[in-house]
Amino acid sequence: MLRPVAAGIDGSPESLAAAHWAAREALRRGTALRLVHAWRWQPLPVPSVPDGVSRRSWAENLLTGVSDGLRAAHPGLRVLDRSVAEAPVPALLAAADEAALLVLGSRGLSGVTGYLLGSISQRVVSRSPVPVVLVRAGVGTCDEHFAAPDGISPDEIPQVPYRDVLLGLDTDRPCEELIAFAFDAARLRGAALHVLHAFSAPRSSATDPLVRVSGPELLAEHENAVVATLRPWCEKFPEVPVAESVVNGRAAGELVRASAGAALIVVGRRERETRFGTYLGPVAHAVLHHAGCSVAVVPHA
Repeated sequence: MLRPVAAGIDGSPESLAAAHWAAREALRRGTALRLVHAWRWQPLPVPSVPDGVSRRSWAENLLTGVSDGLRAAHPGLRVLDRSVAEAPVPALLAAADEAALLVLGSRGLSGVTGYLLGSISQRVVSRSPVPVVLVRAGVGTCDEHFAAPDGISPDEIPQVPYRDVLLGLDTDRPCEELIAFAFDAARLRGAALHVLHAFSAPRSSATDPLVRVSGPELLAEHENAVVATLRPWCEKFPEVPVAESVVNGRAAGELVRASAGAALIVVGRRERETRFGTYLGPVAHAVLHHAGCSVAVVPHA
């Protein structure tokens, strides 16, 4: 039995955008959607609980309303809902344990492209055993597809091709979980996969004869490494068109720039603990805060 796609909701616009994104993903995967609401926690800003209504009743009404709206908007979708009397982080992590994917909302930064990643989302992303997708408030079906031709009706938008799925690839430590997720995401959408690899050219040194810098040769070396890393995956997913970009630059900045035209960006999170807690990593952290599209963070060894 396929695991469901889970989404955390709290009544905020960003969580509703995440719920609809999760609904579309569940339909693509042919599985159910599970909504989770931790009713002892009330983040800001959310609708206030009216006087004379218990928080539990408010939570149940919220779940019912969102579930009914999702069923109406996405015919054929099986929606499961769960209201739990817990704090949000343990409730969402428990849902992730039973899901294939967890989807959370994230407030867009006012006036600029990007995300506002709260402490709860950050703790869940850095500890989830499954991939977590962050969806900005206001993101809808149109944002995942290329611009629709003039005169097309809203119900025809899903037939417009999807924007690319963007994967950040480290050829020194390629991660199967990360690459597999990106290829499968592109396959489910019938989209192209854009693989971006960024490297930093070493500085030349007049005192160290072992340091040799050659622009074209170094670029070709990295391009060959990307092709070699992707070859078995291209054979496994022959239906997925793949385009590679190899650039001399900082990975985080290059991925953020490329994300502006993507439907989804996929980055990795190494599963390790530090003395300060779980570790998200600088590239994933930068992408989560500044990407121009939804972000999938995939845990890997």
